[in-house]
Amino acid sequence: MSDTPETDKPSWWRRLSSGLKRTSSSIGTALTEFISKRKLDRAMLEEIEDVLLRADLGTEVASRIAEAVGEGRYDKMIAASDVKEIVAAEVEKVLAPVAQPLVIDAAQKPFVILVVGVNGSGKTTTIGKLSQRFAGEGRKVMMAAGDTFRAAAIEQLKVWGDRTGTPVIAGAQGSDSAGLAFNALTAAKEQGRDVLLIDTAGRLQNRKELMNELEKVVRVIKKVDTSAPHAVLLVLDATVGQNALSQVEAFTATAGVTGLVMTKLDGTARGGILVAIAEKHKIPVHFIGVGEGVDDLAPFTARDFAKAIAGTEAA
Repeated sequence: MSDTPETDKPSWWRRLSSGLKRTSSSIGTALTEFISKRKLDRAMLEEIEDVLLRADLGTEVASRIAEAVGEGRYDKMIAASDVKEIVAAEVEKVLAPVAQPLVIDAAQKPFVILVVGVNGSGKTTTIGKLSQRFAGEGRKVMMAAGDTFRAAAIEQLKVWGDRTGTPVIAGAQGSDSAGLAFNALTAAKEQGRDVLLIDTAGRLQNRKELMNELEKVVRVIKKVDTSAPHAVLLVLDATVGQNALSQVEAFTATAGVTGLVMTKLDGTARGGILVAIAEKHKIPVHFIGVGEGVDDLAPFTARDFAKAIAGTEAA
């Protein structure tokens, strides 16, 4: 039906704006508090900057927004709604270049997606949701339960596999994750699968031995297909705030991150961290998650996110 996008859009917008409510409220409430009481001056711009820093938008973006608010408005009354519109516009400028879809190259068969991140970021759930999305697009998907440390992660992927009719390559708990990745890619090639999603154990970015193991997984994948992995997705938990910046640095150095997925935006008042990451690292953001449901992971769009974070209405 031709009207599907129109009927889908509001429901995703509602989920996104309510998911980012804690962030937009923390910005909106603070702005309303001091903006309505006096004319714009240097002190007010500093207060605006502080509000944006507390939402984790990062120093560069916060100061740029404050500067944009100040342009031509000194010594005048200004409405909080006007400031929110400026916040939305400036945030969109930062996010527009990184809002890129994850493109599956059909010439690569299978298209190998390695999923990395720290413990608890939502990697395994993200893989399950992506497998459902790709299967829904008519692609033949396979999943590899490469988080061999956690029995729960292996079981979780099997449940997603049953739900989506997707085969899952798994070993015993504690088995070698690089060996498992090798077997999965070999099997995916033999079966003519379109996409192979490989889970990995959650690892702290400052644990050298765990990061070495991740490097080994990448090396072993290349033995089967020198062009793989074709995408390395870093799953970030929005609730960790500033810590996400160092995760991006460490995982990019170790595994060559090509794109980001940010989860748990509904659980934090610091959703602005995605803006700070975009400003600093310029890595494509493919998907964001605002809840546990399968439809709560959606492709990232700069305008919607910017408006939701600023608490302005959808276009």
